[in-house]
Amino acid sequence: MPLAMPRPSTLAGVAVLLAVITTPSAATAQNGQSFANAVAAGADYEQVTARPVRTCESLVSLTGFEFSIASAVMIPSIDEVPEHCRVSGVIPSEIQFDVNLPTGWNRRVYMYGNGGFAGTPADAPARVAFRHAGLRHGFATAYTDTGHDSRVKPGATFAHGNLATVIDYGFRAVHLTAVTAKTLLAAYYDDALTYAYWDGCSTGGRQGLMAAQRFPDDFDGIVVGAPVLDFVGTMIWNTWNAAALADASLELWKVGVVGDAVYAACDGVDGLVDGLIDDPRACDFDPVAALPLCSDASNGDQCFSTADIAALARIYGGVSSRGETVFPGLPVGAEAPGAPSLDAPTGASGWAGWIVRDTGRTRQLEMADSFLKYMAFDLDDPDYDWQTFDFDADPERMGAIRSILDATDPDLSRFRERGGKVLSYFGWADPALNPLMGVDYYERVVERLGSTTGDFYRLFMVPGMFHCRGGRGADRFDAMTPLIDWVERDIAPDRIEAARVDDDVVTMTRPLCPYPMVARYDGLGDPNDASSFACGPSLP
Repeated sequence: MPLAMPRPSTLAGVAVLLAVITTPSAATAQNGQSFANAVAAGADYEQVTARPVRTCESLVSLTGFEFSIASAVMIPSIDEVPEHCRVSGVIPSEIQFDVNLPTGWNRRVYMYGNGGFAGTPADAPARVAFRHAGLRHGFATAYTDTGHDSRVKPGATFAHGNLATVIDYGFRAVHLTAVTAKTLLAAYYDDALTYAYWDGCSTGGRQGLMAAQRFPDDFDGIVVGAPVLDFVGTMIWNTWNAAALADASLELWKVGVVGDAVYAACDGVDGLVDGLIDDPRACDFDPVAALPLCSDASNGDQCFSTADIAALARIYGGVSSRGETVFPGLPVGAEAPGAPSLDAPTGASGWAGWIVRDTGRTRQLEMADSFLKYMAFDLDDPDYDWQTFDFDADPERMGAIRSILDATDPDLSRFRERGGKVLSYFGWADPALNPLMGVDYYERVVERLGSTTGDFYRLFMVPGMFHCRGGRGADRFDAMTPLIDWVERDIAPDRIEAARVDDDVVTMTRPLCPYPMVARYDGLGDPNDASSFACGPSLP
């Protein structure tokens, strides 16, 4: 449904959000809004307190067994990006890193993550945007390609016959780059590092959780966006969805029809018809009962074929293995169009590209196929046919790769005990990664560590948001600034202000609430204004 422009006099938090709506959000697998609220929120982390004690060029002499410095070059200030020393190097055997040291340093480091199978060079436009964002606010920055170049070895091909590169991708590269960055900081400045931060979504979210689980001393604060934490389960789920659609003829325009049926059935369940579904688990949408079946074998404009409805039922139902559901089905909400996100342009279904593509392979199938060929089993097989995957037998063959790639350990006690904080977010309408992964993991952490989990780890579910950004919901929000306030000032984030922006105009503001709370409408104010909502328990 179209969203009306809120009255300027009642837009709660618009002053804070003005920076957000002008921040580029085209970076792959990242929300793109970090630091957007820094100035409006009165953040003091931009203060410069440290200066270099040696020349940039002299850092090349730090080359040793642990890492090699390929270049250390002073970059002059330009376009509000301050003067900084750019250090590029390699950690054995092929982990490339990029560390940037501003001449005026705030004694903090900002490291950002990857998307997909990683391998993106540091000079890719999206990575440059994150580097510059950190530098503008006084941070030193760090990044790694995780040990391979995706332009040369796309997908999971880098893993072919090389277990070491899989381990680098899984966790080693991020850890060693963090350690290396801290070594460079100690050598370059006259004062010590005070705080280290991680920022990532998708694969970057998994990397952040992996750091908290395996290397709790690496970061003080971690932004975990839409983490592919059950990596292997996700690849199995991708294969399941592709197999479900193999005999169907579901086109994108027809997915839009499904979306209309979903929102007709589910939008008002939360008590407000606003084009959003607060929690899709509250809606019992059954495609068999809700969608009209064609009377014959045809696939008409107003009805669905038996094959299409069966495919939808399998996608919503989840992965079945030996008679049990081993990975949850896709929650409803992403079928309808929204703001652009990766393969989904403005006005396209969230399923576009990820789950359904009118021509060619979907992104889910491309990732699953590459994973199955080069990573899944003890002996990788480039000729493996994904259609031969046995959902009853093959998942048990993946124990070794799970131990490397999955970030599912709920014991975050070491990270909590050293004072670390995790701020996580996940779009309820994410078509790429199942948002129930994020919910399930948070609940398992609570089960393991108890009711005080919220003192160091909070999850914010975003109604209507696609993968990391985009969708029908309020997808523009700065998670980094509240994380820094939490780490450094002990101000826990009780709500995060978010906005939806259409054609560069704010059309809705809405608070994001720490799970399991949701934004509850007061029944009186403008439903497009965040001031009309308070965080409270979800409806029964």
